[in-house]
Amino acid sequence: MTPISSPARGGRGRRGLAGLVCAALAAGGLAAAGAATLEPGAAHASSHREAPLISGTPQYDNTDVYAFVSPDKPDTTTLVANWIPFEEPAGGPNFYTFADDAQYDLHVDNNGDAQSELIFRYTFSTHRKNGKTFLYNTGPVTSLDDPDLNITQTYDIDLIRLRHDKLVSKTRLADDVPVAPSNVGRASMPDYGRLRSQAVYRAPGGATTFAGQADDPFFLDLRVFDLLYGGNLSEVGRDTLKGYNVNSIALQVPNELIRESADQPVVGIWSTTQRRNARGGWSQVSRLGSPLVNEVVNPQRDKDRFNASSPYGDAQFLTNVTHPELPRLVEQIYKIKAPAEPRNDLVDVFLKGVKGLNQPPHVRPSEELRLNTSVKPSAHPKRLGVLDGDNAGFPNGRRLGDDVVDAALQVMEGELVGAKNDLGDAVDANDRTFEKSFPYVAQPTSGSRGPLAKGTDGADVRSRLDDALEPGGSPGSSDTVLIAASAASGAAAILLAGSGLAWWRRRMRRPY
Repeated sequence: MTPISSPARGGRGRRGLAGLVCAALAAGGLAAAGAATLEPGAAHASSHREAPLISGTPQYDNTDVYAFVSPDKPDTTTLVANWIPFEEPAGGPNFYTFADDAQYDLHVDNNGDAQSELIFRYTFSTHRKNGKTFLYNTGPVTSLDDPDLNITQTYDIDLIRLRHDKLVSKTRLADDVPVAPSNVGRASMPDYGRLRSQAVYRAPGGATTFAGQADDPFFLDLRVFDLLYGGNLSEVGRDTLKGYNVNSIALQVPNELIRESADQPVVGIWSTTQRRNARGGWSQVSRLGSPLVNEVVNPQRDKDRFNASSPYGDAQFLTNVTHPELPRLVEQIYKIKAPAEPRNDLVDVFLKGVKGLNQPPHVRPSEELRLNTSVKPSAHPKRLGVLDGDNAGFPNGRRLGDDVVDAALQVMEGELVGAKNDLGDAVDANDRTFEKSFPYVAQPTSGSRGPLAKGTDGADVRSRLDDALEPGGSPGSSDTVLIAASAASGAAAILLAGSGLAWWRRRMRRPY
């Protein structure tokens, strides 16, 4: 790609998304007037800190949604939704938990009417073993029921079935499933992979679920907000989310459970967060489907309203899609001519799905992440998905490795209407390798990661700490000892009684 680009793609499949969309437009695809039949509703967007209100409440902030046919189990679909952006791995002592006063919902529209037919609802409870310590864990944690894990969470899952937005049934799929904890560090969690595996739960009926911390799978250079990469393309190529974690919910379900029929295999996916309000009811505060919508498509005046709305009411945001701001900004800064408006090509792809691929019959245009569950996983996935001839990738759902920033930017700049380009942010892959089986997201970055203080090595630090931990005075005396205990800077100090150090070591080795 070229900055707002990266290396050129070589022989890219031009018969992919561009060909499908051109055929759809030629066959009478959605016109602006037809799209105006949309209306307001209840739930989505995709980004980190994408709206003013939600940016102040990260526990409820849904950062991204993924939906893909499971690569190792193609008779199932995997849904992944993430919350709490920019989790600093060492951000204790209060590490990262799902909110107890929230409903985390995964929505499925299986007939294209822009309403939920299925909702998978996750609700969480936090448990504390000992309130007399500030510690998240009081010793090495080797299992999810380890007495040294002081703060734990569990969750329930309900499957809610609806028809025309009316409740049909509600079924409990799982009770008290343990959540994988935050990855405090190697000393606290010497085998985090084991903890993760214990958090994978197989529910009756063929569903598999996971909730817990994970590496943030979204990869991009977020410095786009500094006048589109510095105003001169000097700020591209750095994965801004490298090293940060998120709280992740992953759910793998049989295809037959979520789709309307074998003849109609396309489903629309989005997620919402509802928070208990002052009256004891629920208010939707976050909504997310396709990536980047509320972040760079909706203007400031619409962002909070979008988070509180549903796909059924998306007509109110139609002008943001047909007359997008981003191409005009690119033209202003980089002199790349913006495609002519109204942008019906964007309406067709992002509000209806690609005709012949992931557009359901009688679709009501709305912002959902649409997936054709009958398309088999690619043996060799291409990061640009459908744009590069790989029909198993974005915007046919979204896989963890899909480069949605480059794909969306190229389409936004007119790839489908004759303005061929290789625009991108020069970040083409995630910093951590995704797993080959459920839950697929990479393990979270450990809180003990990172370089030592400049000018030091491990031996130097250990030597300094050994000196600091030498008892002061004779055995059994009450002389105080200053322990310089920061490997990074030597700045943290703990004042202990002479015999207190031995007590502390013994205390840390036993459960409270």
